[in-house]
Amino acid sequence: MTKIAGIRRGTQYSPNHIGNDAAIFSLVVKHLLELGNEVAEYSEREFLQSTIDADIVFNMARDKKSIKKLQQLEDEGKLVVNSGYGIENCTREKMTNLLISNNIPHPESVIVSTNKPFSVKYEKLVSNCWIKRGDFHAIHREDVSYTSTQEETENILNEYALRGITTAVINEHLKGDLIKFYGVAGTRFFHWFYPDEQSHSKFGWEAINGKAVGNTFNVSYLKEICNRAAKVLNIYIYGGDCVVDSEGNVKIIDFNDWPSFAPCRTEAAPYIAQCICDRMKEKMELLFLEQL
Repeated sequence: MTKIAGIRRGTQYSPNHIGNDAAIFSLVVKHLLELGNEVAEYSEREFLQSTIDADIVFNMARDKKSIKKLQQLEDEGKLVVNSGYGIENCTREKMTNLLISNNIPHPESVIVSTNKPFSVKYEKLVSNCWIKRGDFHAIHREDVSYTSTQEETENILNEYALRGITTAVINEHLKGDLIKFYGVAGTRFFHWFYPDEQSHSKFGWEAINGKAVGNTFNVSYLKEICNRAAKVLNIYIYGGDCVVDSEGNVKIIDFNDWPSFAPCRTEAAPYIAQCICDRMKEKMELLFLEQL
Protein backbone atom coordinates (compact mmCIF):
# COMPACT_ATOMS: atom_id res chain seq x y z
CA MET A 1 0.00 0.00 0.00
CA THR A 2 1.43 3.36 -1.07
CA LYS A 3 0.84 6.41 1.10
CA ILE A 4 -0.30 9.44 -0.88
CA ALA A 5 -1.08 12.98 0.28
CA GLY A 6 -3.92 14.83 -1.44
CA ILE A 7 -4.29 18.62 -1.22
CA ARG A 8 -7.73 20.10 -1.81
CA ARG A 9 -8.11 23.54 -3.44
CA GLY A 10 -8.82 26.46 -1.12
CA THR A 11 -12.41 27.61 -1.64
CA GLN A 12 -11.31 31.18 -2.41
CA TYR A 13 -9.60 29.77 -5.53
CA SER A 14 -12.78 28.04 -6.77
CA PRO A 15 -14.93 30.99 -7.89
CA ASN A 16 -18.41 29.67 -8.63
CA HIS A 17 -17.02 26.12 -8.69
CA ILE A 18 -16.49 25.17 -5.03
CA GLY A 19 -18.74 22.12 -5.24
CA ASN A 20 -17.38 21.00 -8.61
CA ASP A 21 -13.74 21.22 -7.50
CA ALA A 22 -14.52 19.29 -4.32
CA ALA A 23 -16.40 16.64 -6.31
CA ILE A 24 -13.58 15.78 -8.72
CA PHE A 25 -11.08 15.65 -5.86
CA SER A 26 -13.27 13.24 -3.88
CA LEU A 27 -13.80 10.99 -6.90
CA VAL A 28 -10.05 10.78 -7.54
CA VAL A 29 -9.48 9.87 -3.88
CA LYS A 30 -12.10 7.11 -4.26
CA HIS A 31 -10.34 5.63 -7.28
CA LEU A 32 -6.90 5.86 -5.67
CA LEU A 33 -8.22 3.93 -2.68
CA GLU A 34 -9.72 1.30 -4.98
CA LEU A 35 -6.30 0.93 -6.62
CA GLY A 36 -4.88 -0.04 -3.23
CA ASN A 37 -3.38 3.25 -2.04
CA GLU A 38 -3.64 5.01 1.31
CA VAL A 39 -4.67 8.66 0.95
CA ALA A 40 -4.25 11.39 3.57
CA GLU A 41 -6.35 14.45 2.67
CA TYR A 42 -5.45 18.06 3.53
CA SER A 43 -7.02 21.45 2.92
CA GLU A 44 -4.57 24.05 1.62
CA ARG A 45 -4.48 25.61 5.08
CA GLU A 46 -3.74 22.24 6.72
CA PHE A 47 -1.11 21.52 4.08
CA LEU A 48 0.76 24.73 4.91
CA GLN A 49 0.72 23.87 8.60
CA SER A 50 1.65 20.19 8.26
CA THR A 51 4.70 18.05 7.68
CA ILE A 52 4.03 15.80 4.68
CA ASP A 53 5.58 12.37 5.17
CA ALA A 54 4.13 10.79 2.00
CA ASP A 55 6.45 10.52 -1.00
CA ILE A 56 3.58 11.11 -3.44
CA VAL A 57 1.49 14.30 -3.44
CA PHE A 58 -1.43 15.04 -5.74
CA ASN A 59 -3.04 18.42 -5.47
CA MET A 60 -5.43 21.08 -6.69
CA ALA A 61 -3.53 23.85 -4.84
CA ARG A 62 -3.57 27.46 -6.03
CA ASP A 63 -2.36 29.54 -3.06
CA LYS A 64 1.06 31.03 -3.80
CA LYS A 65 2.43 29.74 -0.49
CA SER A 66 1.07 26.27 -1.25
CA ILE A 67 2.74 26.31 -4.66
CA LYS A 68 6.10 27.26 -3.12
CA LYS A 69 5.79 24.42 -0.61
CA LEU A 70 4.95 21.98 -3.40
CA GLN A 71 8.06 23.11 -5.24
CA GLN A 72 10.14 22.55 -2.10
CA LEU A 73 8.75 19.03 -1.77
CA GLU A 74 9.68 18.35 -5.41
CA ASP A 75 13.19 19.65 -4.81
CA GLU A 76 13.43 17.22 -1.89
CA GLY A 77 12.60 14.33 -4.21
CA LYS A 78 8.86 13.86 -3.70
CA LEU A 79 6.58 13.23 -6.66
CA VAL A 80 4.02 16.04 -7.05
CA VAL A 81 1.10 15.88 -9.53
CA ASN A 82 0.47 18.46 -10.90
CA SER A 83 3.95 19.86 -10.37
CA GLY A 84 4.17 23.04 -8.31
CA TYR A 85 6.39 24.42 -11.06
CA GLY A 86 3.74 23.47 -13.62
CA ILE A 87 0.99 25.20 -11.64
CA GLU A 88 3.10 28.35 -11.57
CA ASN A 89 3.65 28.02 -15.34
CA CYS A 90 -0.13 28.25 -15.82
CA THR A 91 -0.26 31.81 -14.49
CA ARG A 92 -1.04 34.13 -17.40
CA GLU A 93 2.27 35.79 -18.16
CA LYS A 94 4.35 32.61 -17.91
CA MET A 95 1.76 30.57 -19.79
CA THR A 96 1.60 33.07 -22.65
CA ASN A 97 5.39 33.19 -23.04
CA LEU A 98 5.76 29.40 -22.89
CA LEU A 99 2.97 28.61 -25.36
CA ILE A 100 4.07 31.20 -27.91
CA SER A 101 7.78 30.37 -27.65
CA ASN A 102 6.97 26.67 -28.20
CA ASN A 103 4.77 27.32 -31.25
CA ILE A 104 1.50 26.27 -29.62
CA PRO A 105 -1.33 27.90 -31.66
CA HIS A 106 -2.29 30.99 -29.65
CA PRO A 107 -3.83 34.42 -30.29
CA GLU A 108 -1.59 37.41 -30.95
CA SER A 109 -0.61 38.66 -27.50
CA VAL A 110 1.47 41.21 -25.69
CA ILE A 111 2.53 41.55 -22.05
CA VAL A 112 2.45 45.09 -20.68
CA SER A 113 3.18 46.92 -17.47
CA THR A 114 0.03 48.34 -15.88
CA ASN A 115 1.73 51.51 -14.63
CA LYS A 116 3.43 52.70 -17.81
CA PRO A 117 2.02 54.73 -20.74
CA PHE A 118 0.51 52.62 -23.48
CA SER A 119 2.70 52.06 -26.56
CA VAL A 120 1.31 53.31 -29.88
CA LYS A 121 2.42 50.08 -31.60
CA TYR A 122 -0.27 48.15 -29.67
CA GLU A 123 -3.17 50.42 -30.70
CA LYS A 124 -4.59 47.96 -33.26
CA LEU A 125 -4.51 45.05 -30.82
CA VAL A 126 -6.14 46.86 -27.90
CA SER A 127 -9.28 48.04 -29.70
CA ASN A 128 -10.81 44.53 -29.66
CA CYS A 129 -9.11 42.37 -27.09
CA TRP A 130 -9.03 40.54 -23.76
CA ILE A 131 -7.16 41.95 -20.76
CA LYS A 132 -5.97 39.38 -18.22
CA ARG A 133 -4.00 39.82 -15.01
CA GLY A 134 -0.50 38.55 -15.67
CA ASP A 135 0.58 37.39 -12.23
CA PHE A 136 -1.99 34.75 -11.32
CA HIS A 137 -5.08 32.76 -12.26
CA ALA A 138 -8.48 34.45 -12.48
CA ILE A 139 -10.08 34.71 -9.04
CA HIS A 140 -12.47 37.62 -9.62
CA ARG A 141 -14.56 38.35 -12.70
CA GLU A 142 -12.54 41.53 -13.28
CA ASP A 143 -9.31 39.50 -13.64
CA VAL A 144 -10.30 38.86 -17.27
CA SER A 145 -12.14 41.52 -19.28
CA TYR A 146 -13.18 42.00 -22.89
CA THR A 147 -12.68 45.52 -24.24
CA SER A 148 -13.72 47.07 -27.55
CA THR A 149 -11.87 50.39 -27.32
CA GLN A 150 -8.43 51.61 -26.32
CA GLU A 151 -10.01 53.78 -23.64
CA GLU A 152 -11.63 50.75 -21.98
CA THR A 153 -8.32 48.91 -22.12
CA GLU A 154 -6.45 51.77 -20.46
CA ASN A 155 -9.12 52.02 -17.74
CA ILE A 156 -8.78 48.32 -16.91
CA LEU A 157 -4.98 48.54 -16.83
CA ASN A 158 -5.25 51.50 -14.45
CA GLU A 159 -7.60 49.49 -12.24
CA TYR A 160 -5.11 46.60 -12.19
CA ALA A 161 -2.35 48.99 -11.13
CA LEU A 162 -4.52 50.23 -8.26
CA ARG A 163 -5.09 46.61 -7.21
CA GLY A 164 -1.34 45.97 -7.13
CA ILE A 165 -1.33 43.88 -10.33
CA THR A 166 1.83 45.02 -12.11
CA THR A 167 1.54 43.18 -15.45
CA ALA A 168 -1.28 42.28 -17.80
CA VAL A 169 -1.58 39.99 -20.81
CA ILE A 170 -3.46 41.42 -23.78
CA ASN A 171 -4.85 38.82 -26.21
CA GLU A 172 -6.46 39.63 -29.54
CA HIS A 173 -10.13 38.68 -29.65
CA LEU A 174 -10.67 35.66 -31.90
CA LYS A 175 -13.93 35.23 -33.78
CA GLY A 176 -15.29 31.71 -33.97
CA ASP A 177 -16.69 28.85 -31.93
CA LEU A 178 -15.57 28.78 -28.30
CA ILE A 179 -14.73 25.26 -27.11
CA LYS A 180 -13.85 23.99 -23.65
CA PHE A 181 -11.67 20.93 -23.24
CA TYR A 182 -10.39 18.63 -20.50
CA GLY A 183 -7.57 16.11 -20.71
CA VAL A 184 -5.21 13.84 -18.80
CA ALA A 185 -1.83 13.63 -20.52
CA GLY A 186 -0.47 10.14 -21.08
CA THR A 187 -3.98 8.64 -21.24
CA ARG A 188 -6.68 8.38 -23.89
CA PHE A 189 -9.00 10.66 -21.93
CA PHE A 190 -9.97 13.87 -23.74
CA HIS A 191 -13.32 15.65 -23.60
CA TRP A 192 -14.51 18.77 -25.42
CA PHE A 193 -17.82 20.62 -25.69
CA TYR A 194 -19.46 23.92 -26.60
CA PRO A 195 -20.08 25.76 -23.30
CA ASP A 196 -23.09 27.67 -24.66
CA GLU A 197 -24.90 24.36 -25.23
CA GLN A 198 -24.42 23.24 -21.63
CA SER A 199 -24.77 26.63 -19.90
CA HIS A 200 -21.30 26.01 -18.46
CA SER A 201 -19.68 29.24 -17.32
CA LYS A 202 -17.62 30.57 -14.43
CA PHE A 203 -17.90 34.32 -15.05
CA GLY A 204 -20.04 34.60 -18.18
CA TRP A 205 -17.17 35.48 -20.53
CA GLU A 206 -18.30 32.84 -23.02
CA ALA A 207 -21.22 35.04 -24.11
CA ILE A 208 -18.84 37.34 -26.00
CA ASN A 209 -18.25 34.73 -28.71
CA GLY A 210 -21.94 33.88 -28.85
CA LYS A 211 -23.59 30.65 -29.91
CA ALA A 212 -21.34 28.13 -31.64
CA VAL A 213 -22.18 27.46 -35.28
CA GLY A 214 -20.31 24.15 -35.47
CA ASN A 215 -17.19 25.07 -37.44
CA THR A 216 -15.52 21.85 -38.58
CA PHE A 217 -12.18 21.03 -36.95
CA ASN A 218 -9.83 18.10 -36.35
CA VAL A 219 -10.40 16.76 -32.81
CA SER A 220 -7.21 14.65 -32.95
CA TYR A 221 -5.23 17.78 -33.74
CA LEU A 222 -6.86 19.63 -30.83
CA LYS A 223 -5.91 16.81 -28.46
CA GLU A 224 -2.38 16.78 -29.89
CA ILE A 225 -1.77 20.48 -29.32
CA CYS A 226 -3.34 20.30 -25.85
CA ASN A 227 -1.02 17.47 -24.83
CA ARG A 228 1.91 19.41 -26.31
CA ALA A 229 0.87 22.43 -24.24
CA ALA A 230 0.60 20.27 -21.12
CA LYS A 231 4.14 18.99 -21.67
CA VAL A 232 5.49 22.50 -22.26
CA LEU A 233 3.79 23.76 -19.08
CA ASN A 234 4.84 20.65 -17.09
CA ILE A 235 1.38 19.46 -16.05
CA TYR A 236 -0.60 16.26 -16.64
CA ILE A 237 -4.15 17.07 -15.52
CA TYR A 238 -5.49 19.99 -17.49
CA GLY A 239 -8.35 21.89 -19.08
CA GLY A 240 -8.85 25.08 -20.99
CA ASP A 241 -10.48 26.95 -23.85
CA CYS A 242 -9.84 27.35 -27.55
CA VAL A 243 -11.48 29.09 -30.50
CA VAL A 244 -12.16 27.42 -33.85
CA ASP A 245 -12.57 29.84 -36.75
CA SER A 246 -14.65 29.37 -39.91
CA GLU A 247 -11.72 27.69 -41.68
CA GLY A 248 -11.18 25.13 -38.91
CA ASN A 249 -8.10 26.77 -37.42
CA VAL A 250 -7.71 26.10 -33.67
CA LYS A 251 -6.00 28.40 -31.19
CA ILE A 252 -5.70 27.88 -27.44
CA ILE A 253 -6.79 30.94 -25.48
CA ASP A 254 -6.54 29.52 -21.94
CA PHE A 255 -4.93 26.52 -20.26
CA ASN A 256 -5.44 25.50 -16.63
CA ASP A 257 -3.90 23.04 -14.20
CA TRP A 258 -6.52 20.66 -12.82
CA PRO A 259 -9.89 22.32 -13.50
CA SER A 260 -13.21 21.02 -12.16
CA PHE A 261 -13.96 18.54 -14.99
CA ALA A 262 -17.60 19.30 -14.08
CA PRO A 263 -19.24 18.04 -17.31
CA CYS A 264 -17.18 14.82 -17.34
CA ARG A 265 -15.80 14.19 -13.85
CA THR A 266 -17.21 10.65 -13.54
CA GLU A 267 -15.41 9.66 -16.75
CA ALA A 268 -12.23 11.62 -15.96
CA ALA A 269 -11.62 10.57 -12.34
CA PRO A 270 -10.32 7.02 -13.00
CA TYR A 271 -7.94 8.33 -15.64
CA ILE A 272 -6.64 11.00 -13.25
CA ALA A 273 -6.09 8.36 -10.54
CA GLN A 274 -4.35 6.09 -13.03
CA CYS A 275 -2.16 8.99 -14.20
CA ILE A 276 -1.03 9.57 -10.61
CA CYS A 277 -0.24 5.87 -10.20
CA ASP A 278 1.62 5.79 -13.53
CA ARG A 279 3.79 8.74 -12.47
CA MET A 280 4.43 6.90 -9.19
CA LYS A 281 5.49 3.75 -11.07
CA GLU A 282 7.81 5.77 -13.32
CA LYS A 283 9.44 7.36 -10.29
CA MET A 284 9.98 4.00 -8.59
CA GLU A 285 11.51 2.54 -11.76
CA LEU A 286 13.85 5.54 -12.07
CA LEU A 287 14.96 5.20 -8.44
CA PHE A 288 15.57 1.49 -8.99
CA LEU A 289 17.75 2.15 -12.03
CA GLU A 290 19.72 4.81 -10.15
CA GLN A 291 20.53 2.26 -7.44
CA LEU A 292 21.92 -0.30 -9.91
